[in-house]
Amino acid sequence: MKKFWQWKNKKVMNQESQEEVLERTLFLNGTIAEESWFDDDVTPQLFKEELLSSSGDITIWINSPGGDCVAAAQIYNMLTEYKGNVTVKIDGLAASAASVIAMAGSKVLMSPVSLLMIHNPATMAFGDKSEFQKAIAMLSEVKESIVNAYEIKTGMARVKIAHLMDDESWMNANKAVELGFADGILKRNAEDVIEQPAISMMYSKAVAVNSLKEKIAAKCRIEPKKEEKECSVDKCLEKLELLKNHI
Repeated sequence: MKKFWQWKNKKVMNQESQEEVLERTLFLNGTIAEESWFDDDVTPQLFKEELLSSSGDITIWINSPGGDCVAAAQIYNMLTEYKGNVTVKIDGLAASAASVIAMAGSKVLMSPVSLLMIHNPATMAFGDKSEFQKAIAMLSEVKESIVNAYEIKTGMARVKIAHLMDDESWMNANKAVELGFADGILKRNAEDVIEQPAISMMYSKAVAVNSLKEKIAAKCRIEPKKEEKECSVDKCLEKLELLKNHI
């Protein structure tokens, strides 16, 4: 049985009540449902049983490149329905499906050196035109369901979230806090939260590619010779624009 999660529980002293309480910590590391989420021993039911095997607040550490969006959706729902506070701490990467799970936290905190990435869902299709049309329709519905989780957490407009997903957006901790995907940044002791600095950064794959196209087109632009007619320059620019769109 290869699980992508691991529980670590220990008893600690509650400073307010001076009573011993169970501290529950869940680690989500690696690919989410690297094998099957349904057809082997690593099932949604197993995760749910372990989640509900005890009570109390939960701390979830996430370092995952993502994986199965269905598995992520079910884990998200289980965590949001859990009777207790769920604090998510991203110590490395919460990308793709893992970012959806992160949105289930009543509080989401990120390490200063961690990253969060959101993008459009993907799948593989085989068959005729009809099968590919079904795949496209399915991906559209999956995207809408993922947008729901981001919208609830950030309060951002759905159109803006959809554009961020189209661009495959990578956010550092500061940018994630700025946009509402996270609530704070962890200190080195991982207990307190530091104030958000003024500088925040986000990498967009689409923006980077388009910027590169513009720079290539600018460098390839040829000034007309005196003896050439203006119409030849127009044709040249037209060809360069066509080239830019196919790079």
